[in-house]
Amino acid sequence: MSDMYEGNHEFDLFITDLNGNLRGKRIPASGLKSVMTQGVKLPQSVIGFDHWGDDVLDNGLVFETGDSDGICLPVHDKPIPVPWAESERDQVLAMMYNPDGSAFYPDPRQVLTRIVERFKALGYTPVVATELEFYLLDGESEAKRCPSPPVITEGNGVRLSKTDCYSIEEMDGLESFFAEVREACKTQGIPADTIISELGPGQFEINMKHTDDAVQAADHAIMFKRLIKGVARQHDFGASFMAKPYADKSGNGFHVHFSLLDQQGNNAFNNQTDEGSPLLKQAVAGLLNHMADSMLVFAPHLNSYRRFQNGAHAPTFASWGYENRTVAVRIPESEHLARRIEHRVAGADANPYLVLAAVLGAALHGIEKKMSPPAPIEGDAYAMSERFEHLPNRWELATEAFRDSSFMQAYLGEEFVRVFSAAKEQEQNKIYGRISNVEYEAYL
Repeated sequence: MSDMYEGNHEFDLFITDLNGNLRGKRIPASGLKSVMTQGVKLPQSVIGFDHWGDDVLDNGLVFETGDSDGICLPVHDKPIPVPWAESERDQVLAMMYNPDGSAFYPDPRQVLTRIVERFKALGYTPVVATELEFYLLDGESEAKRCPSPPVITEGNGVRLSKTDCYSIEEMDGLESFFAEVREACKTQGIPADTIISELGPGQFEINMKHTDDAVQAADHAIMFKRLIKGVARQHDFGASFMAKPYADKSGNGFHVHFSLLDQQGNNAFNNQTDEGSPLLKQAVAGLLNHMADSMLVFAPHLNSYRRFQNGAHAPTFASWGYENRTVAVRIPESEHLARRIEHRVAGADANPYLVLAAVLGAALHGIEKKMSPPAPIEGDAYAMSERFEHLPNRWELATEAFRDSSFMQAYLGEEFVRVFSAAKEQEQNKIYGRISNVEYEAYL
């Protein structure tokens, strides 16, 4: 290993904080052997930073602990290449532990790991696939902090300024970009499948293949987000997973498909009927029952709540149905062997580890308590929204529901709930403490 990493070669070691931001160190090649065997120390408070990387003094991880270190240990046995980097570089994904080697549960990867272990204790293995939407932007969008559709330089050189859903021509004009994305996914072991042109101008979706390792599925989503932004910059584009970059255009969603394998390797959601097994319905009931108190995980930022409008392809109340894209939990039409659940609530701005933990945790609770769902919705769920209690539609309401949730504390952990809610409350105080340009324009 040491022979491979000599000279100017560097690698990035990072953990994922609760906001889904990558925190870590860039390390020279000479330190690789030590890092792979002993890990790297980082303050445990890093996990609970607010979105801008500031300490959250109310989370109990800063002064109360003397801002003590945790141990960040690699989760893979070798570094992963970063093919879009300007100089030769690799990356090492890590997970944080306490100094005594025990799990540090505010770490979002640890939170998901614990949920998967609870499933396995019942004899089930989650099988997961993710779908991530993002916008390609003009190359100056990041510097200007204002989104603008990209100009395609291949072919006719036009700006992608109109909706062209499922357009093949739109992807033809970005052929070299997507070819490099696919090659980078292959190099990094990310199981990318289909690429779709979505509803917004310059909006795309890439679907991942199913895997029976839910934690690895979240790893792939985290790596994919970094990959898209890195490859985009090489092509003079920007890229954003922001939930709602354009007020009048489609938002970016993060849909999760999952099923469960039993100990014999059979799909436990399949009972050879179109409805699916009783276990599937118990899982659906758990998802619906805990959707409101999970909303802060699915929509963690102020902008996240702009997605949830009637007719905007994002659900506004806890609902389910068969082959119905207007509901929150959809059972896709499929062969019986592929019977699965699609969870359609989270935005692409959410932390993949926490989204999967909340989805799988709610399904687990439904199974453990043998819950029963209401009747599935047929037709347009948006037209029925006034008959049902809406999901929390404001950031602070979602934070209150999350903080007070006995489900969240029991399944995702009291320490996680304390640290995450403290970060969200600090972010709200910062943002609501600023006067917006709209207020100046209207009232000055």
